[in-house]
Amino acid sequence: MKAIQCQSYGPAENLVLTTIDEPQPGAGEVRIAVYCAALNFPDTLQIEGKYQFQPPLPFVPGSEVGGVIDALGPGVDNFVLGDRVMAAPGIGGLADKSLAKVEAVRKIPHTMDFATAASFAMVYTTAYHALKQRARLEAGETLLVLGASGGVGIAAVELGKLMGARVIAAASSQEKLDFLGSYNPDATINYCDGQLKEKVKYLTDGRGADVIFDPVGGDLFDQCCRCIDWNGRLLVVGFTSGRIPEYKANLALLKGASMVGVFLGRFRKEEPEVYEENFRELLDLYRQGKLRPRPPTTFAASDYMEAFKVFSQRRVMGKVAVEFKQE
Repeated sequence: MKAIQCQSYGPAENLVLTTIDEPQPGAGEVRIAVYCAALNFPDTLQIEGKYQFQPPLPFVPGSEVGGVIDALGPGVDNFVLGDRVMAAPGIGGLADKSLAKVEAVRKIPHTMDFATAASFAMVYTTAYHALKQRARLEAGETLLVLGASGGVGIAAVELGKLMGARVIAAASSQEKLDFLGSYNPDATINYCDGQLKEKVKYLTDGRGADVIFDPVGGDLFDQCCRCIDWNGRLLVVGFTSGRIPEYKANLALLKGASMVGVFLGRFRKEEPEVYEENFRELLDLYRQGKLRPRPPTTFAASDYMEAFKVFSQRRVMGKVAVEFKQE
């Protein structure tokens, strides 16, 4: 089968589009004929050998897929051949076929296409867990979302609005803010000028945001520590800026604020029942038409380098996906 393989660590140019043997599902696994595989920021770290979980070389990256089950491993009785599914295999998604454990696979609503299916789980479950369990966001509070035009940022904007918050969407260019228009944030901030703190203070009458959703880190995190309201919660979601910042303890004291970590993988392991409840609620919101995932930007499998460059060149708007088959 066709697969995009990491044979040596480095940029996307090091990846190889090659032919490898089809994987065979083991006990409790299914094999999925991949129509679309989504890319996430951790995938870019993994191919460079910089992620906290590194598979041995060579490996096929790709942590999310949408497709059709075409083989069942021993003991699998909750799926049948031909089921349309979304799955989080962890690795192996950027290929014609991918294996996934049954607990990482879900049947998709009949109205959901495979590109949306491949792009749904990670961003929505991360954003929902962050806002619901970690921030305990309440209606009427002010939510500031950094990196708001990225996949997880859009999910946070959309969910924050559904939860009744006043949402301020922040991004690094006006083009990215315009991209968010259909999600109707209550206010927007272009922070390319380095004035995030001042702009947040202006929009909140000097108080700051109650909850800050930060997948960026770096200098923006430093400013967030200074534009958060009393009893505020600063959500540490990731570090797409490339710099892991430090939290000044005196600012926590002065603001009565909390820095709260958001790690979806650990949450899923420690609280599987709550994770599953979140996922059910998100799919129900989708079926009710209350969630409107933006279609990902898709690339043909042969254009995988261009797909990865969207991340390295900081051009991400929404999700990015690689298409292996067409519906």
